[in-house]
Amino acid sequence: MREFIVEADGGSRGNPGPAGYGSVVIDAATGETLMEAAEYIGVATNNVAEYKGLVAGLKAAHDLDPAATVRVRMDSKLVVEQMSGRWKIKHPDMKPLAAEAARVFPSSQVTYEWIPRDRNKHADRLANEAMDAGKRGEQWSPSASTADLDTRAARAAAEAPTGPPPRRPAG
Repeated sequence: MREFIVEADGGSRGNPGPAGYGSVVIDAATGETLMEAAEYIGVATNNVAEYKGLVAGLKAAHDLDPAATVRVRMDSKLVVEQMSGRWKIKHPDMKPLAAEAARVFPSSQVTYEWIPRDRNKHADRLANEAMDAGKRGEQWSPSASTADLDTRAARAAAEAPTGPPPRRPAG
């Protein structure tokens, strides 16, 4: 059975303010980015943008393989706790978005994990690219994105050996 990682983020410049989201589907076995999505959504709250990023990532993963298991990683404690069922969803704007996210895959196929913001840079960059494009009156385009390149560089740096350089024999 295939496993995907969905990383999603949303943001707004002002709360509410101009908002966008970004989401990434990653093959859990290889670490390969399979899909990126981002969209400027107009004026919205940060939480609405976060949920829209989650929905977009789940739908993209479902399009790739509806039988896959999905590990969602987000830096939004609110979304992770609400979608995990540990916190109630009280805000009326969040309820339909959470319900939409819950309908994409059976709950048995999806797990949620909170990650620190610095480990969600790919999705964050996509959300910011979408907001920047919206500010210019444009749509986000995957061909103009640098998010995956930045993420690959960060992964390579994280995997590089650390410590002092090897010693050379005297002579």
